[in-house]
Amino acid sequence: MGSEVAELVTVEQWRAICENDADYDGQFFYAVSTTRIFCRPSCKSRTPKLENVRVFLCAEDAMDAGFRPCKRCKSGGVRLPDADWVAQIEAYIGEHYREHLTLSRIADGCHGSAYHLHRVFKAQTGMTPLDFVHVVRIREACVLLETTEMRVMEIGSAVGMPNAAQFATLFKRTQGVTPSGYRKNWKELQA
Repeated sequence: MGSEVAELVTVEQWRAICENDADYDGQFFYAVSTTRIFCRPSCKSRTPKLENVRVFLCAEDAMDAGFRPCKRCKSGGVRLPDADWVAQIEAYIGEHYREHLTLSRIADGCHGSAYHLHRVFKAQTGMTPLDFVHVVRIREACVLLETTEMRVMEIGSAVGMPNAAQFATLFKRTQGVTPSGYRKNWKELQA
């Protein structure tokens, strides 16, 4: 078991991360708090914000601290199983669904290529990553419709769909009723 000790990022380590310097592979790993993924310095993923980076001397320490190996650079030493990667993708979407998400942005956040991420996610779940984003957004919209008095337009924005017409159309297509109708039906069931 590792010692779970994270170090502050030195100027030299930060340069290695920014430049994807393979000469530093094996000397340290860096973990990103927003994605909960750790990488080798040579990883070609998007450079994270410095304030979100922690450095570990070995992969075991990063894993002990709750970080997952990167799919792209195989920082855990072995290929990450597809089911584990899909779990990472779902967790990333669950944390970021309120934001403008594209396949490329999800792939960057989950350290893989957009093409490979799309293919693996669909093979494992039967839906595309963007379909899953919609599932999460509609699920969260249902919770807000049930538990708040927010206007439908506000709920759409709160779940990452600021276009009210697009939100209402997607909601009706997936739930069989408009957001207002859903709220009305839910209130009647509670009475």
